[in-house]
Amino acid sequence: MIGIAIPAHNEEQNIATAVAAAWRAASHPDLHGEECRVVVALDHCCDATGTQAREAGAWTVDLAARSVGQARAMAANVLLAAGARWLAFTDADTVVSEGWLVQQLALGADAVCGSVAVQDWSCHGSHAAYAQACFEATYRDVDGHRHVHGANLGVSAQAYLRAGGFAPLGCHEDVALVRTLQAQGARIAWSAQPRVWTSARRQARVRGGFGDTLCAALDAVLPSLPSLPSLPALPVAPG
Repeated sequence: MIGIAIPAHNEEQNIATAVAAAWRAASHPDLHGEECRVVVALDHCCDATGTQAREAGAWTVDLAARSVGQARAMAANVLLAAGARWLAFTDADTVVSEGWLVQQLALGADAVCGSVAVQDWSCHGSHAAYAQACFEATYRDVDGHRHVHGANLGVSAQAYLRAGGFAPLGCHEDVALVRTLQAQGARIAWSAQPRVWTSARRQARVRGGFGDTLCAALDAVLPSLPSLPSLPALPVAPG
């Protein structure tokens, strides 16, 4: 069985789309009908995230830790107890591709660290073109990258258990897990093949995560930029 784990904190606007994409990946014909389950860990949610997730076909578990590390770990534990041989992790504001799981498994590794892409920069308003340019100038979306994203991470159940799972961290729990896997000699694929598209929103759910990193990079260059309205928008990179 293949397990998909999604942590969520007040994601009622995004979770149904994220779960639906996960199910499309789970239904890929190249998985040959292998059972898949999607678990959403509802971390201190006070909106309709749980209802939306269950209506989209996910199992849900509740916690009140405000810790993405604990949320990922709880979802993983539910999937392991159900017999998962492979754990795939993504986020509630992320859309995985139809071939996401197939591409992770095809790499034949103990763990797969995938890259991320952003399709919609409009949340940055008049700064959207600069946000996109800043990201594309500094981010390596190619095989052999060294990015670690909880939004695009896969690991075998055996390797995950050997590493002790996710630490109860509020941020960088994904990096900590991968470092432990590396120290144990796990085979890690640093691949751009399993595709996901994530949010570029400025209101990050996790302090120090992808959203904060992106906003900090943008805020650092904005003071030196010329007047925004006079510059044309950059074309959106193909997904």
